[in-house]
Amino acid sequence: MTCDLCGDAASGYLCPRHGQQLAARLQELPDLYTEVAAYLVPRRSGWGEIVATRGAAGPRSPINEDILDTITWGRAAEVTHLWRTDVQRVRWPHHGPPPAGDLAADCRWLAMELGWVIEHYPASGDLAREVGELASVARSIVGDPEPRRQRLGTCVAETESGVCGAVISRIPGETRLRCRWCGTAYGPADYLTLKHFQPADAG
Repeated sequence: MTCDLCGDAASGYLCPRHGQQLAARLQELPDLYTEVAAYLVPRRSGWGEIVATRGAAGPRSPINEDILDTITWGRAAEVTHLWRTDVQRVRWPHHGPPPAGDLAADCRWLAMELGWVIEHYPASGDLAREVGELASVARSIVGDPEPRRQRLGTCVAETESGVCGAVISRIPGETRLRCRWCGTAYGPADYLTLKHFQPADAG
């Protein structure tokens, strides 16, 4: 099988890297949205204070409406609960739907079932994409963007048609890398070799 997100070889619907990424996002999502809630109240006012605006017919809402335009209140809880309901439907078709829960409970349940989800749930890729979008939106509000991939160079492995040449990149902290094109594995001990054999005109 191949990963639904990147096409890498996988034992289920997600490769190990994207499975770990989904697990991390499910763990962080409740805390991220707790932090988002704090941003719904403008810094110059509290919940009990109504601030009049110049030229306005009435008092200004104590809710930061710019953020409400960006993120629907409760959307993360709604989306994760729908995914929990569907995973449970597929895994245990004779059970009824799960009870209404909160974001933290649904994320915790999905995380506990993640091994089965990756191995057997055909919509794993869509689940990972939606959870990733929820995390990205929250991070854009609280000013904590996810780390960007670092380009290490191009793959120097020999293939039947010559040197592979596919881009090798990593997330900061990631140590075990695999070329998405030819499958060659690179570890920390290989980084100097990888750098040494880069084409002369590379970056």
